[in-house]
Amino acid sequence: MGKTFAEKILSIKSGKDVTAGEIVEIQPDFAMSHDNTAAISKTFLELGVKHLADPDRHVIVLDHCVPAANEKFAQNHKTIREFVKEQGIRNFYDIQRGICHQVLSEEGFALPGKVLVGSDSHTTTYGAFGSFATGIGRSEMAVIMATGKIWLRVPETLKIEINGVLPAGISAKDVMLSIMQRLGADGALYQSVWFSGSVINNFSLESRMVLTNMAVEMGAKNGYMEPDDKVLAYLESRARTDFKVVTSDPDVDMDVVEVTVDNLEPQIALPHAVDHVESVSAVEGTHIDQIFFGSCTNARLEDFAIVAHVLKGKQISPETRMLVIPASQQVFTEALKAGYIEILSNAGAVIGNTGCGPCMGNHLGVLAPGERTLSTSNRNFKGRFGCKESEIYLCSPLTAAASALTGKITDFRTLDLTTLPV
Repeated sequence: MGKTFAEKILSIKSGKDVTAGEIVEIQPDFAMSHDNTAAISKTFLELGVKHLADPDRHVIVLDHCVPAANEKFAQNHKTIREFVKEQGIRNFYDIQRGICHQVLSEEGFALPGKVLVGSDSHTTTYGAFGSFATGIGRSEMAVIMATGKIWLRVPETLKIEINGVLPAGISAKDVMLSIMQRLGADGALYQSVWFSGSVINNFSLESRMVLTNMAVEMGAKNGYMEPDDKVLAYLESRARTDFKVVTSDPDVDMDVVEVTVDNLEPQIALPHAVDHVESVSAVEGTHIDQIFFGSCTNARLEDFAIVAHVLKGKQISPETRMLVIPASQQVFTEALKAGYIEILSNAGAVIGNTGCGPCMGNHLGVLAPGERTLSTSNRNFKGRFGCKESEIYLCSPLTAAASALTGKITDFRTLDLTTLPV
């Protein structure tokens, strides 16, 4: 019987033959933390260890509240900068670089056959590159700082085969929300989710990252795709180190979920759960106070192309406001060169500095009681945008752009958008 991707990669890292269910001690290739590094560094120092086991294994990105919104966040950032300097951490990205998951992808840390851990649940994003990538707790990260190692349980694998022909305008976000509705928030609990099929093969790397990013919303330990020529071409000038592609054996035994997308409609997640999903048409006409186009899920260049196509030469409805936050400085620069930023600004959108923005409820778009936001992000729990008495709906960039024109949830198929850049 063959081995799964998870079993093979954790066998390699642990130096022994392992199967699902076993506990292994491994040394991750890279360990990412962000604004929570201040708290992690405190725990690390409380362990009685003065120096990191391997400073070059750590990557720190400030992104959750950048620039600092108040003195508390400013002190947090100061503590991190001092820790970085004291410990000789070279892989440090300050407030101007972008959201951690986009930055690590752009900077060539997310590589096939590598194990990445991060003190952020959406570390699963890097699986789009063929990495085994998973989120861990702060105390676990502190132990990695001290010892360079971590214990992991080898996960079972769930294969999701996505086939068919996507209808015009239907995106990776719609596909993922439909999977969330079908499997539920615990449908892949501590499993290694392998996204495969013709739809995945045809997706861009940016679209693939949407699925692996949200794999954790099903409870997955990690999500991944087998690397192809698109991935290898992207990494050709970016890869930090040598890498070797790891894939599941052809005769491996695993659970399989088959998904067909031929008749998929635009999808939307209703408050207050990511798996509370309906077709956009079912809630069309619901008033929206704020639209957030950003986050580590959907704020990349292809997303900007779609939103700019919809808003070009038009005005955002006076009944709503639209916040635009690029996933990284690189995305912002490319969107600026392509003219997308100017189009969105002329349409009435507010362009924010790159980072997580309101997604964590820290700043740059916190909601008031009774308000609704339509967001391209990945979570809609109560309080996610800083107010427990507000409502958050999740959708694709195309649905967000269409709704910006009307001030209410809108099925893009009801608008005359001509040919879409998707």
